[in-house]
Amino acid sequence: MGNIERMLNPDTVALIGATEREGSVGQAIMKNLLLGRDRRRIYPINPKREEVMGIKCYPRISEVPEHVDLTIIATPSKTVPSIVDECGRVGVDGCIIISAGFREIGEEGLKLEEEIKQIQAKYDIRILGPNCLGFIRPHTGLNATFLRDHPEPGSIAFLSQSGALGSAILNWAVNAHIGFSFFASLGSMLDVDYGDLIDYLGEDPATRSIIIYMENVGNAKKFMSAAKGFARTKPIIIIKGGKHATGAVAAQSHTGAMAGAFEVYDAAFKRVGVVRVDEIADLFNCASVLDSRRLPAGPRLAIHYECRGASSHGSRFHR
Repeated sequence: MGNIERMLNPDTVALIGATEREGSVGQAIMKNLLLGRDRRRIYPINPKREEVMGIKCYPRISEVPEHVDLTIIATPSKTVPSIVDECGRVGVDGCIIISAGFREIGEEGLKLEEEIKQIQAKYDIRILGPNCLGFIRPHTGLNATFLRDHPEPGSIAFLSQSGALGSAILNWAVNAHIGFSFFASLGSMLDVDYGDLIDYLGEDPATRSIIIYMENVGNAKKFMSAAKGFARTKPIIIIKGGKHATGAVAAQSHTGAMAGAFEVYDAAFKRVGVVRVDEIADLFNCASVLDSRRLPAGPRLAIHYECRGASSHGSRFHR
């Protein structure tokens, strides 16, 4: 049975598709994993190699000599169902499927995804993705992505379905010295979704707030329950993609899921105490504020409140 705690805080990590080929995803992930090698054991998997970056390479996940908490899959999409099946049979807790080529490409990819979903249910293995970047835990030195950026430890968790947006936010945060407790790109959310991660981060002492870029919610009931519980003590800030027609088309191309009716999402966010912002720039601003180490204190605080759509008299300044 899969365990999301062991998946997200692993002692053992296997990379299927590990390689030294310059410029490849397998090489980039392997380099990132080795940065935290002193904290966990790394097992490269590739039947065509005896070692990768000086570490013994195994032909199959079933030949790794100990239990694997997390497997990262970076192989062509057609190979993924059989790999996930083998991971399930040997008791791997969770998989990150970096590979693209699933529902976002149409009917053929959707069939592959449905096959993986059946395997996931059979073994109850946790799956992040497919078509995602992976996740980063700066406090534990784990970078399970192929990104070059390595954020500083901080108190903000950032979750995004869009890998491109997630990568841009991460790059900005590194340059602005904004720290993260957790970073994740969710991709198609075949299994692990926002509700799962909000629940997990609610118990994480390093996380004080969550920022989310959302295209579709996944399991709505699970999200509502998790967000309501988290928002009681820690802020959740969301930008919802698909408010306009062009945004909905972009969401379709990222994850293969059309963005839901915006008004419904807006009402749901208000009900559970989530703060919604309108622009990508607002996410950057929120990240800066939430990461601030110099929060205002004492009576010298000004709050500017603006009623959108009102006349100039609708803006008030309170001291």
